[in-house]
Amino acid sequence: MQSKQFHGDPESLRSPERISRLEIDRVVSLSLEQVVVNNVLDVGTGTGLFAEAFFSKCIDVVGIDVNPEMLAIAKRHLPNNRFFQAAAEKLPYSDGSFDVVFLGLVLHETTDPVQALLEAHRVSARRVIILEWPYREESAGPPLEERLEATAIENFIRLAGFHSWERFPLRHLELYRLER
Repeated sequence: MQSKQFHGDPESLRSPERISRLEIDRVVSLSLEQVVVNNVLDVGTGTGLFAEAFFSKCIDVVGIDVNPEMLAIAKRHLPNNRFFQAAAEKLPYSDGSFDVVFLGLVLHETTDPVQALLEAHRVSARRVIILEWPYREESAGPPLEERLEATAIENFIRLAGFHSWERFPLRHLELYRLER
């Protein structure tokens, strides 16, 4: 099973306007809050923006993405970090390998969101973070038909075996913090 790929300009993912919409510091803070984190798996790492942010907190980060062009950009920005080509629906790691599994703006790109969350659940030891676009038409981000409604995301979460989660509405995004 293969994840869908982003087909836009990868460099546009690092535009100052987009970066300001992502609230990276707040996302990382919410992701790490109230838990000891030594390592993070950044699923759908793209150009490595969130991998950089976790790395800046002295956390060991592994990034995966299906798109080799994205991985090349991520490696340029974090040359000493580990980035690999892999799909969210089939993570090449053993059970409980990562304290946190971070799915940043990638769940809507997967071909099977429940399988992606089952895999995230399997390889996480403590927490899974889902960061997604809200289900509303906006000039930034994917078109409405590619976005996921909150009820769908919460259904996927339940089907993947999570029983405890919190939802944090941000200015332009929504963060779900799922506990093991």
